[in-house]
Amino acid sequence: MKKRNLVLNIVIVALLFTLCSQGQEIPSYLKNYSEEYAQDPRKANLNWFKDAKYGMFIHYGLYSLLEKGEWVQLRDTIPVAAYAKLKDRFTAEKFDANVITNTAIDSGMKYITITAKHHDGFALFDTKASDFNSLNSPAKRDLINELYEACEAKGLGLFLYYSYAADWKHPYFYPREAGWEYARPAYKEPQPEYKFKTDEDFKIYIDFVHVQLKELLMQYPNIAGIWFDPIMGVYNRPDLFPIDSTYSLVRNLSSHALISFKQGANGNEDFMAPERGGNAKVGQQFEVARAVYEKNKDKPREICNTLQPHAWGYNKKHDGNHKSAEEIIAMLKDAKKMNANLLLNVGPKGDGSFPEEDIKALLEAARKIKQ
Repeated sequence: MKKRNLVLNIVIVALLFTLCSQGQEIPSYLKNYSEEYAQDPRKANLNWFKDAKYGMFIHYGLYSLLEKGEWVQLRDTIPVAAYAKLKDRFTAEKFDANVITNTAIDSGMKYITITAKHHDGFALFDTKASDFNSLNSPAKRDLINELYEACEAKGLGLFLYYSYAADWKHPYFYPREAGWEYARPAYKEPQPEYKFKTDEDFKIYIDFVHVQLKELLMQYPNIAGIWFDPIMGVYNRPDLFPIDSTYSLVRNLSSHALISFKQGANGNEDFMAPERGGNAKVGQQFEVARAVYEKNKDKPREICNTLQPHAWGYNKKHDGNHKSAEEIIAMLKDAKKMNANLLLNVGPKGDGSFPEEDIKALLEAARKIKQ
């Protein structure tokens, strides 16, 4: 037995050396799973995820400046050109990765998921695929890299949210008129920025997505995974959304990265991430959706909820009415009953700072749990 263990340890060390020599360092958050990682990086990552239990969701972007939630462009039908001008006001002067990661750790959280690109198409990372990003704004910063480095330094996992099935900026995304209610805002006047004409045009958007995913996975190789959104209609149009190819791209570029796409797009996701109460049966009107749900129903589950009454991006009108420490504890207990993680969202203000009531509630909940 001792000889077999010695051989196993030698193999593990050799594998770890190979990974490191190839520039694939073990992510710091997986340091306690190093032996598993050497044998199967993705399985080790999934075991870590199941043990993590509690994470912080962050919705931050241009919409934060308008203080009306992350869907403000669609709901207020703000013209594409007018919305794009928000980039010139984006300074993120109080977005502090050290403060964010310390708050997460002090709250008892093991990972963070942040909107690298939301439905408005604005990216918080260094991308060559579009100039609609935080580096090409007054902020002149790669906010994802700052958070990535802070997470790596402190042993936190980092998931990157990417809006795959909605983009209100890209000229070749699918039109609202084709039946997807949330594909575009309901503009009364045609938007000159929108160039889509036929289904063939949509491939231009998919190529753009794949370029950005490559950038994310290569620039931030130790991320825990990619968190895709929104699920609406994707599973019903595989001719438009090449889910299999997209997932293969992620798997080929990262041996450990996990994939989530809400309730699931093709059934090959690593975990489910339904909103709020955890009912993951949304979209059951489609036979394909039912089939995907059946494939994913026994996989690890993450319940995502928000500290605001409803919105994920900062909504000023709800100041003073965010969830309390007691409500946070109740959500954690509910998630535990479902054997699920809780991914609890904070919507930073336009300057990047967290609402004080959220910080207070998170830390108070952590203190009460420890008592």
